[in-house]
Amino acid sequence: MKNTISGRAMIALATAALVAGGAAHAEDIKLGILFGFTGPLESITPAMAASAELAINEVNASGALLGGAQVTGVRADSTCGDSAAATAAATRLINAEQVNAIVGADCSGASAAVLQAVARPNGIVMISPSATSPALSASEDGGLFFRTAPSDARQGEILASVLVKAGIMSAAVSYSNSDYGKGLDEVFEPVYKAAGGKITISASHEDGKADYSADIGALAAAGGDILVVIGYVDQGGKGIIQAASDADAFSKFLLSDGMYGDSLIAAIGAPLEGSIGVVPGTDGAGASKFVEIATASGVDGKGSYTGESYDAAALIMLAMQAAKSSNSADFVGKILDVANGPGEEILPGELAKGLNLLAEGKPINYEGATGVTLIGPGEADGSYRIYSIKDGTQVTSYFE
Repeated sequence: MKNTISGRAMIALATAALVAGGAAHAEDIKLGILFGFTGPLESITPAMAASAELAINEVNASGALLGGAQVTGVRADSTCGDSAAATAAATRLINAEQVNAIVGADCSGASAAVLQAVARPNGIVMISPSATSPALSASEDGGLFFRTAPSDARQGEILASVLVKAGIMSAAVSYSNSDYGKGLDEVFEPVYKAAGGKITISASHEDGKADYSADIGALAAAGGDILVVIGYVDQGGKGIIQAASDADAFSKFLLSDGMYGDSLIAAIGAPLEGSIGVVPGTDGAGASKFVEIATASGVDGKGSYTGESYDAAALIMLAMQAAKSSNSADFVGKILDVANGPGEEILPGELAKGLNLLAEGKPINYEGATGVTLIGPGEADGSYRIYSIKDGTQVTSYFE
């Protein structure tokens, strides 16, 4: 007796084969998330990582990336301050986890070490949301390193401008003895002096010390109308401010971006009242939309470098779609294209729209959470939010 298959059964089998074939070809992509989950920024990195994962989840929910590819974020600890640990973590991400790209690292020294020792030799794209050292602008990166935060070459000018606008023309400076601290101070001081400001003393501080009273003794002896603290919110910067408070040495502080965080206010309290700070930020539509999305997911969308982290992850995935490939060598050349347009504007929550337009061969202009525009060697043009501390909260004064 001849075996026969009905027309309906044949259609069902063919459909099943197509579905199975599509599932088999749907790619599994991994993004490394290399932040200092321990170390001098450990209080702000959880929200940064969660923000990058918001972009990943949004893309996964769309099913629109590279024909249904799914993306997994793989966290690794850079420690921020230990370059050897950051390099080891990045090596694991690339060799063991086989990530397609890295969101990070978070700190400048860690980013520089990982770039040269691991990412460049392996041809892996890195987009850092928070490494801001000016030295990274001139680093030999093989075209693989980008950042969604502006360089401290700009922040140094902003810090000086903030003091001059406030009529504060005499300042003592304490900066972290790190790539970040030294790089930012080297920009800030000459700009402030050129504007007529006086630096009474400029002294580095070491992170991880138990006692900063000697540091404050020297700073207080030199005097100044304000103490500029260029440091890390969970390490030496906090220690310097605590020691100044204990000694009643300074009544006002100017805080760099690395000092932004609720943990500092919780630790220091009232002595911070009236102090001024700067942190990358914008008041555009993308910023508001990101805060809305983040809040709905239980993430602090107003936290330090959260929007930049979302944008870093989003740019990587959009560039993959533009290149029709998840390989760094293929999509690295599309990052500036999707970031700068011209094309239809894409805001947070609109990644599916961006992916679909790119799939159709149409250009996009990714504005994201931070009004992304990449300049020069692939770093953010950026703007800064200037805030003051009033009644235990950071209150926005203006944007610059």
